[in-house]
Amino acid sequence: MSAPARKILHVDMDAFYASVEQRDDPSLRGRPVVVAWRGARSVVCAASYEARKFGVRSAMPAVRAERLCPQAVFVPPDFVRYKAVSRQVREIFARHTELIEPLSLDEAYLDVTSTRSGLATATETAEAIRTAIREETHLTASAGVAPNKFVAKIASDWRKPDGLFVVRPHQVEAFLAPLPVGRLPGVGKVSEQRLAELGIATVADLRTLDVAVLEQHFGRWGRRLHELSFGIDDNPVQPERPTLQISSEDTFERDLPIEDLEPHIERLASKTWEGYQRELARDDSRIARTVVLKLKTSDFRILTRSLTPAEPPSSLHELTRIACDLRARVALPTRTKYRLVGVGLSGFADRDEADAQIDLFEGQQA
Repeated sequence: MSAPARKILHVDMDAFYASVEQRDDPSLRGRPVVVAWRGARSVVCAASYEARKFGVRSAMPAVRAERLCPQAVFVPPDFVRYKAVSRQVREIFARHTELIEPLSLDEAYLDVTSTRSGLATATETAEAIRTAIREETHLTASAGVAPNKFVAKIASDWRKPDGLFVVRPHQVEAFLAPLPVGRLPGVGKVSEQRLAELGIATVADLRTLDVAVLEQHFGRWGRRLHELSFGIDDNPVQPERPTLQISSEDTFERDLPIEDLEPHIERLASKTWEGYQRELARDDSRIARTVVLKLKTSDFRILTRSLTPAEPPSSLHELTRIACDLRARVALPTRTKYRLVGVGLSGFADRDEADAQIDLFEGQQA
């Protein structure tokens, strides 16, 4: 007998950092709020819905956000407060299930196939969670309910802000069919363009391609694309595990020589550093010690170069400098061109352990 369909929630706090700022400072309510440090190298951590009307989005350079919305109020992020509210929300989740997979401070997957609270349906559970969040934190959350993780995540965005959308098992294929293929997990701009060249724009279009054709163009990923188009995803909700690596990567529209990669490395280092700051806000007991540069050549050869400095990188500037310097360790002909670059932080260790290693290193140098 087959196992019962899972009941998965994806709960996403609405404009979380900006909403906390507006909650705590009444003068910010109804105004376009951008949570970011000012400066050429800063990126937007969050934008209120009032700011989003002007096209401001998270991970956007702060200078661009200021151009799009000159009247925006810029507020420096306060991760200590955001982390405290995130803990409140996590405690609400835990009243219903122990199967919680946090994605960041403001969103998580929950498996509510069986619940501690004994509520009859996943929909009732989602409503109870959203009500508790509203009453106890004075913030709002949106939720998606579905038989698997990726459909639940898409559904949570359906009625934002402060919304709930339910996709029952028999509705999954119809729900996905009209969506652009870019809504499927793992389909970025490059994959979307390659699918467009095959005449594929929507999930329904994708279903018309034979698995063999997809594998011919995308390798093993082609079979996964076929499964996703039909809403097949057996990945379980995985309770929180220690972070092993934080990274960002990008595939170029055209292949580039190594000397032209610096602006791309700077941009990706900024995204990685932002992700690292979010991780530290969530758990500051572990720090990253190793900088990783990933490259893929035009003939799909993958290279990684890494460095573990005596002291862990403590700023975006240090991360960027080390990542750029790692290009010197690539011993390939200068004519080699690259189609992808990535910047990562790894080698996570307990802060006390890392400090002890630094003391040992300094003692050896004395």
